[in-house]
Amino acid sequence: MKQHFRLLSVLFTLAHYRVDTLLPVPKARRLLKIFVLLNPTAWFNHSAMTRGERLRLSLEKLGPIFVKFGQTLSTRPDLLPPDLIAELSKLQDQVPPFSGALVEDILRTAYGKPANEVFKDFSSTPLASASVAQVHTATLWAGEEVVIKIIRPEINTAIKSNIALLYFLAKIILKRWPDAKRLRPIEVVQEFEKTIFDELDMMREAANATQLRRNFIDSKIMYVPKVYWDYCQLNILVLERIHGVRISDIDTLKTLGTDMKKLAERGVEIFYSQVFRDKFFHADMHPGNLFVDVTDPADPKYIGVDFGIMGTLSDADQYYLARNFLAFFNRDYRQVAQLHIDSAWVPSNTRVDEFEAAVRTVCEPIFNKPLSDISFAMVLIRLFQVAERFQMPVQPQLVLLQKTLLNVEGLGRQLYPDLNLWETAKPHLEALMKKQLGLRGFLQKLRERLPLWLEVLPDLPLLLQQNLHSKPQQEKLQTEIANLQTQQNKLFNSRRRWRWASGILIVLIVILLFV
Repeated sequence: MKQHFRLLSVLFTLAHYRVDTLLPVPKARRLLKIFVLLNPTAWFNHSAMTRGERLRLSLEKLGPIFVKFGQTLSTRPDLLPPDLIAELSKLQDQVPPFSGALVEDILRTAYGKPANEVFKDFSSTPLASASVAQVHTATLWAGEEVVIKIIRPEINTAIKSNIALLYFLAKIILKRWPDAKRLRPIEVVQEFEKTIFDELDMMREAANATQLRRNFIDSKIMYVPKVYWDYCQLNILVLERIHGVRISDIDTLKTLGTDMKKLAERGVEIFYSQVFRDKFFHADMHPGNLFVDVTDPADPKYIGVDFGIMGTLSDADQYYLARNFLAFFNRDYRQVAQLHIDSAWVPSNTRVDEFEAAVRTVCEPIFNKPLSDISFAMVLIRLFQVAERFQMPVQPQLVLLQKTLLNVEGLGRQLYPDLNLWETAKPHLEALMKKQLGLRGFLQKLRERLPLWLEVLPDLPLLLQQNLHSKPQQEKLQTEIANLQTQQNKLFNSRRRWRWASGILIVLIVILLFV
C-alpha cells in the first residue's frame, strides 16, 4: 500500500511538469494526462520551459534517488535524444546535510572511539552534501589535511524502496505498452541499481582513486589525491584534502591569469591518456569533480575528485576505437564499416558496402565544418545512429565513454572556444597504433604471453590426444583409414618442420629474455 501511495505522488509530480508530453507511447501519455487533469498545478502554461528542463525539474522534485536515476539516463544517448541528455547532464545534488551528531555516531561506530580521538581536528560542519554522501574536513595526528566522505545513514533502505518502485513502473510499462520494449526499461533500472550500489561502496571508490593516482603519479598536468587506507571503511572514504579553483569558476581562473588554452588542451589530453594509454578513465568528469591548481597560472594542473564511476575498455575495444577515429578523419568509410564488423559491434552478416554507404551519408556532412569544430563525441553519436539501423547491440562501455567525451569536450570548448580537439587527440591515437602494430608492441605481447605458452607446451600432446578421443569413434576410424597412407608419407616432412619451428621458438625465447 505504501508503494502505491508513493507511485501516486510520483505520477502527480510528473503531471505537474507535463512529462506526459515527453512519453513516446500514446497509452502512457493518456494515463498521465488523467493526473494532469486531476492536478490543478499542471493546468498552468509550461511553454516557457523546454521539455528537457521540465524533465530535469520533475526529477529534482522527486528527490535525490530520482536525481541519480536522471544522471544515469544522461549516460544513455542510445535511449534519449540529445536535448534531453544535455539537460539531464546538468543535474546536481543539492541535498540538506544530516546532523553533526549523527556524523559523530557513524564515526564512533566505524572506528570504535570518538572522532576527536581518531583525528587531531574534525569539523562536524559538512564541506559539501550530496544525495548519497556528505564530506567533512579533518586533520590527522601526523598533520595531514584530509576530507572524509560519509555515506548517508539509512540510504540503503531508501534506495531499495525507490528501486523497487522503479522496477514496478518498468514492469507496468512493459505489460501495458509492448512498444516500449525497445526502450528496455527493466535493463535501464538494472543498470541504475548496479551503478548506485557501486557508488555506495567507499572501498571500491578508494581502489579506483588509487589506480588513477598510480596512472598519473608522475604527471605534470593531473593530480589525484592520496587515499588513507587505514581510515577507509565500506561507508567512509578518507582522502588527502586538495586546494584549487573549481574549473567551472572561469572568471576566477581568468582573473588569476590562467593560460586557458593550455588548460583546455590538457583537459582533453588527460582524458585521451586515460582512454588510449590506460584503458581506465574517470567517467564522471563534470565541472563539480574537477579543480585547477593555479600555483603557476601559466602552467595549470588539474586535480580530480569523486571516483565512484570509472570506465574501462578492453584491448580490442580500445584498438578498434582508435582505428575508427583515424579512419574517420581520413574519410576511409570502408575501413570504418569493416572495423564495426570485425569488432562485432554490428552483426557479422552485415554487407560492408551497405554499411559503408550509410556511414558516408551520415558522416560526410561533418567535414563541411572546420576540423577544429569536429567533436569526437559527435562522431561516436553519428556512428551509433548508423549502426542502430544495422541492429548494433548496445555497447555499455562505449556509451559511457561517449557521455564522458561530451562532458570533456564541452568543458574544453567552454574554457577555450577555439580548441582543436583533433590536434590534441591525434598524438595519442598515433602513439597507440604504433604501440599496437610496431615491433616493440609485437615483442611486448610475446613477452606477456610467453609464460602461458611455456606452461601449456608440455600438455599439448595430451590435449591433442583428448581432442581426438572426443570425436565419435566411427568418424575417427573413417578418418584414420582414409588418411593413414597420407600421414605416413608426410611423417618425415612433419618432423623436419617441427625441428624448424622448435628452433624458431627457442630463438624467440632468447630474444625475449635478453632484449
